[in-house]
Amino acid sequence: MSNHKDRRNFLKTTSAATIAALGASMPLSGLLSSMKPIGKTSTADTVILLWMGGGMAHTETFDPKKFTAFSTGMKSNDVLSTFQSVPTVLDDVYFSEGLQSIGNVLDRGTVIRSYVAADMGHILHSRHQYHWHTCYRPPQSVSAPHIGSWIAKELGPINSAIPAFIDIGQRFTVGEGEELKAFHTAGFLGNEFGPFMIPDPTAGLESVRPPVGMNETRFEKRNQLYRELMKQGAMGEFGSDYHKESMVRSMEQAYRLLKSPEAAAFDLNKEPRSSYEVYNTGRFGLGCLMAKRLTQQGARFISVTTEYEPFMNWDTHENGHTRLKEMKKRIDAPIAQLVKDLEKSGHLDRTLIVLATEFSRDMMVEGRPELKVQEQVRQPEIINDIKFYGMHRHFTDGCSMLMFGGGIKKGNVYGKTADERPCKTVENPIVIDQVHQTIYHALGIDPQTNYVVEERPFYTTPDGKGKHVKELFG
Repeated sequence: MSNHKDRRNFLKTTSAATIAALGASMPLSGLLSSMKPIGKTSTADTVILLWMGGGMAHTETFDPKKFTAFSTGMKSNDVLSTFQSVPTVLDDVYFSEGLQSIGNVLDRGTVIRSYVAADMGHILHSRHQYHWHTCYRPPQSVSAPHIGSWIAKELGPINSAIPAFIDIGQRFTVGEGEELKAFHTAGFLGNEFGPFMIPDPTAGLESVRPPVGMNETRFEKRNQLYRELMKQGAMGEFGSDYHKESMVRSMEQAYRLLKSPEAAAFDLNKEPRSSYEVYNTGRFGLGCLMAKRLTQQGARFISVTTEYEPFMNWDTHENGHTRLKEMKKRIDAPIAQLVKDLEKSGHLDRTLIVLATEFSRDMMVEGRPELKVQEQVRQPEIINDIKFYGMHRHFTDGCSMLMFGGGIKKGNVYGKTADERPCKTVENPIVIDQVHQTIYHALGIDPQTNYVVEERPFYTTPDGKGKHVKELFG
C-alpha cells in the first residue's frame, strides 16, 4: 500500500491542480481565442514571490510607528508598534527591529507602504489569499488562474527542463487545505500551467524522483500507460479535450525533469555548507535557497511561503509580539541573502522579487476605520498579560510590500500610512490589480491579455482595467 500512496503523491506534485481543482475547470468549453502580448519591452524574466501567509502587521515590520514597551496596566490603544525602529541602509528610512538584514539591502529595491486590501465583508484569510493570488474575488463561475499560471502560460519556461511555475513550502494537509487548493491552480488555463509543488524544500529532490522502489524503466512504462489512458478517454465525460491534453503535457513535463541534470537544483545538499547555513532558518529560509538555485537554472515563477496555517506563523490572534520575534528570525537573513546572491550571480537585474501578504494587522481596528467588520479577537482595553501585546486584529487599510530587482527602482519608498492610529494609507494607495499589472509589465505581458471562456473574455485583471504603477520602476 505504501508504494501506491507514494505514486499518488508523486503525481500530485506535478501540479496543484489536482482532480478536485481541475474539476472546477472541467465544465468549461476550453480556450476559444486569446490576445497575446505584442512587442512589449520587459525588465524581468523571472519572478520570485515571497509570501507571508497569515497577515503580516505593517507597523511591526516594514512601516514601524511609535514604540511602546510592554508593561502591566498599559492601554491597548496607546500601542502602535511593539518593536523599536532600526535604521536601514537608506537615510531616514526605518524598519522594525529584527529586520536589519533586509534593511541593509533596501538600496537594491523599493518598500511599498500603501497596499490596500479589498473589502469583502467578513474577513477570511482564504478569500483574501485567493484574491491576492488570482486578482479575482471569490467565488467565480470560472476557475481563476494563479498569477504564476498566467505567467507560465504567456511566457513558458526559460529552461524546458525546469517547471515554469514552482511553489515551495505550502502543505494542503494543514487547516483550510481545500481553500488553499482553490487558488493554487491554473484554472481554465489547464494543468500544465499549474504549480509544481514542493511542500518541504529539505525533501525537494524526492519531489522530482520516482517513488522509492520504482526504477526508471517501470516509471517510464507507467507514464506511457497514463498517456494512453488519457487518449482513450479514461476520464470519461469530465473535461474538454484541451484539459485532457493539458494533463498529459503536465506529466510529460514532470518526466522530462526527472531525466534532466537540472533536477540537481532541487537538491539542497549540493549547496556549499557556508551558504546553506545562512539560509537554514527553517523551511522558509531553505525555500529561499531553493528559489535561488532554481532561478539560476532558469525557473520562470517561484513562490516561497512561510506557509499559511490557521493561528500559526503570521496569523497572530494572540502573543503577537512573541510570535513575530520568531517569524523575523525565519525571514530576515534568508531574504537578504537571496537578494545578495542573485545580485552576485548577475540574475537580480532580470529577477523580480516580491514580498507580500494578504492584509496587515492592528491592535484595535478590525477591517478599516471607515468599514469595520465583526471583531474576531478579544483585545482588552488594559493589558495585563503579554499575550495581548501585539497586533492581533485584521487590518486592510495599510499593508507593506517589498520589491527588488527586475527593473524596480532602487532605494525607493512608495506610499505612506498615518503615524497615529488608525495607521491607514494616506498617500499613493495601491490595490491588487495594480500589483498584478506591475508584475506583468515587468515581464512584458500586455495588460489586455485575455482568453475567451464561456463566450466572454477573461483578463489577467478584472475587465482588463488594471494599470501598472510607473513610479515603481527605475
